[in-house]
Amino acid sequence: MAFSEGFGTALGKGAGAIAAYTALGLVLLLIGFFAVDMTTPGRLTTIIRTNRNANATLLAVCGMAGVGLVVAASIFASGGKLLEGLIATLVWGLVGIITQQIATLVVRYLLGIDVAGLMNKEKLEPSAILLGATQVTVGLITAVAVI
Repeated sequence: MAFSEGFGTALGKGAGAIAAYTALGLVLLLIGFFAVDMTTPGRLTTIIRTNRNANATLLAVCGMAGVGLVVAASIFASGGKLLEGLIATLVWGLVGIITQQIATLVVRYLLGIDVAGLMNKEKLEPSAILLGATQVTVGLITAVAVI
């Protein structure tokens, strides 16, 4: 059984591209987490780990899910050359993170949601669910816009 000519080269390039996009996606997810952290009163990792706050956890999870949608769509839409695709993914991912946080701040302001208060509540609050849904929805909207 023989492989077609160039199979090994294509396989190697494909594996390298997967690794590069995964690394960039991880960086963008971390940036997204820290963006959520910056727009959330208090230190998010402490509130989640030490206080085990469900509201903070939900906001962090939804923020990262929204970023993940944008990153996945950016990779899908990038096509073509690897470097151009990585740059496009980086730019679109950063735009998605920024728009997600702006939209979340606008919703918080318009609806008068006290996020600092959420960080002190022991039970999961409906306003945290609303903000989390906003983050995922803005991520989805941004992802579709990228495609």
